[in-house]
Amino acid sequence: MELKKGKLALAAAATFGVAYAVCALFVIVAPDLALRLVGWLFHLLNVEQFAGDTAITAGAFVGGLVQVLIYSYLVAWLFAWFYNRFAGQKA
Repeated sequence: MELKKGKLALAAAATFGVAYAVCALFVIVAPDLALRLVGWLFHLLNVEQFAGDTAITAGAFVGGLVQVLIYSYLVAWLFAWFYNRFAGQKA
């Protein structure tokens, strides 16, 4: 079975785009909790020293969303390409 690279990449980009938007909303609604969770995720004890005075603006949201969409599309497309290449080989 061969994966359709474009369709898989679009599905991945849409999924990560929604996750990004939910994450941004979470940061807006509960910034302290979001910061604590990121610290746990990346094993940082003093995550505040890395966060600074960051704020989610409309421009920052759109810029980040565009990056997430592009990167996830490219990674998923590359994954499908590798999968199709390796799945076609006989063991």
